[in-house]
Amino acid sequence: MKLRSTETFWPLISAMDHSYPSIDSDINTEILIIGGGITGALMAYKLITQGKKIVLVDRRDIANGSTAGSTALLQYEIDVPLHELIKLRDEKCAVESYRNGKKAIFDLRNIIDTVESDCGFEFKKSIYFTSYKKDIPFLKNEFKTRKNFGFDVSWLNKYELEKMGLNALAAIESKTAAVMDPFKLANDLISYCHQNGMKVYDRTNITSIQTPKGKCIAHTENKFTITADHVVYCSGYESTETVEEKIVDLKSTYALASEVVPELPPILKNAVIWDTASPYHYYRATVDNRIIMGGGDEEFRDAKKRDKLIPKKESSLVRQFKRRFPNVDFKLDYSWAGTFGETKDGLPYFGKPNPKKNIHYVLGFGGNGITFSVIGMNSIVDSIRNKKNPDLEYYRFGR
Repeated sequence: MKLRSTETFWPLISAMDHSYPSIDSDINTEILIIGGGITGALMAYKLITQGKKIVLVDRRDIANGSTAGSTALLQYEIDVPLHELIKLRDEKCAVESYRNGKKAIFDLRNIIDTVESDCGFEFKKSIYFTSYKKDIPFLKNEFKTRKNFGFDVSWLNKYELEKMGLNALAAIESKTAAVMDPFKLANDLISYCHQNGMKVYDRTNITSIQTPKGKCIAHTENKFTITADHVVYCSGYESTETVEEKIVDLKSTYALASEVVPELPPILKNAVIWDTASPYHYYRATVDNRIIMGGGDEEFRDAKKRDKLIPKKESSLVRQFKRRFPNVDFKLDYSWAGTFGETKDGLPYFGKPNPKKNIHYVLGFGGNGITFSVIGMNSIVDSIRNKKNPDLEYYRFGR
């Protein structure tokens, strides 16, 4: 017997700290931000501190897109290892991208302190490990490369990892990483910006944008318009619907959360963890001692097909966890699936696809979406000013 369908009103409304209206008239603004997840929230924060007049819209409730499904591992390490990224791009772009990611974690902490968000931000170490002998030379190459460029890394052998609670052969330990609740932070940032003058409209879908005489006129599904000097797309994977260039391969990905674990092994208490498998698996703990893990990516993005695989993925991911952490009793409590995307070089896309239009993008694809968004919020300020910025070159469209 099915007693109800999807979400009911009372649990949903009780979980919302803030509620916003949908648009009900034509409006004018200096900057329109499309997307009310963590990327849009960070972009709004940056622009509101610049004294800009902003309108932010989202087609859903605030932070209920990819942000609600994010597992929020904050790392400077990019999905493409540094020694490979140097070959794909060049030394300067690759090394600066890793350094930008490290700086972004500290910048994010400062933002959290400013808005006084209780989003559970904690600094951690990062452990990049392998369980395959064939991957040890690859991992040693990556370790040597990072060491050569001044990154604070250590090499861990099998016995050191076993003492920490991980069944693996070798690993690189990085000193800078973090975890947090991205849904909470996105809501806190948007509330802060709203209190400081930003207009927020949820359940407001932009169907098209026209650009007459240097202006941007956004048309909504319910036939209203928002006229702005600049538009900033922060709608993540859905932004691919509005960009002609193919910039990302979209996939399906899966994540689990355990029941509370009374006693976590040291490595899960102190680090975020990911492996050299392809697709890779990753692990982190929450403030209340749950374990979040994910992986098992599939090469398609059909939502029905993706969601049908969840039971199979639950079993597969739990087995994978038990191989890596044989002494931890992982009792599954939650599971979910979502869209994941990889660019050809693991890097984001910032700026204007068409230099003649004031339509800007912050697209932080891959496993570094949040740190990329922190980098992007600074870049877009210069994009709006039509000012040069090295990140707008590193992460440009058409590269």
